[in-house]
Amino acid sequence: MARVAFVTGGTRGIGKAISERLKADGMKVAAGYSGNDAAAAETAKQLDIMVVKGNVGSFEDCVAAAKAVEDQLGPIDVLVNNAGITRDGFFHKMSHEQWSEVIRVNMDSCFNMTRQVIDGMRTRGWGRIINISSINGQKGQVGQVNYSAAKAGMIGFTKALAQESANKGITVNCVAPGYIETDMVAAVPEEVLKKIISGIPVGRLGKAEEIAGAVAFLASDSAGFMTGSTLTMNGAQYIT
Repeated sequence: MARVAFVTGGTRGIGKAISERLKADGMKVAAGYSGNDAAAAETAKQLDIMVVKGNVGSFEDCVAAAKAVEDQLGPIDVLVNNAGITRDGFFHKMSHEQWSEVIRVNMDSCFNMTRQVIDGMRTRGWGRIINISSINGQKGQVGQVNYSAAKAGMIGFTKALAQESANKGITVNCVAPGYIETDMVAAVPEEVLKKIISGIPVGRLGKAEEIAGAVAFLASDSAGFMTGSTLTMNGAQYIT
């Protein structure tokens, strides 16, 4: 029987690539999104997958999203916590809302969504939880104290939950991408982008499909002995 995967932020960029790959691997996929109805509708049509609207920073929205997926596709076997936002600014000028919104969407969402699926995974004796962090959660980044803190928190979340869940057939892992060729990165001014690429030893941006490939492995039976790990995928820009 096909496993069910839910990818938050799964209708654009890295999330869309993950949704596409998991669908190609034979899973029943639902993709979460928060605001871009047109992109969600296009992704649903293009990939032939379910899409679910909601704010992962809201516990109530996550309850509703998980129920919608389970009602239509079945219990969630694979959860990819991918949704994220940035609200950049120097810390001494950062507003409380800039801080709290990023923490809610990037960090609280890990609790909000994972809490919906963990009991079912424990009961069934199998599950895959994959958290999409960032190179900036590993090394920090000027102007991103909020984002870096949230993404670093995802790594700690991964390590602790992996230990709690290991004897229940559930793996919990993290992928920390570097600079990936997405619409968000493409919007960066050309001179800034050149400077970014010059700092990546492989000499190019990563591809969303490469991140999706790593997620696909972590979601598979072959990854049953890998848990609590963080895969760094940044072209050797930062090596842990």
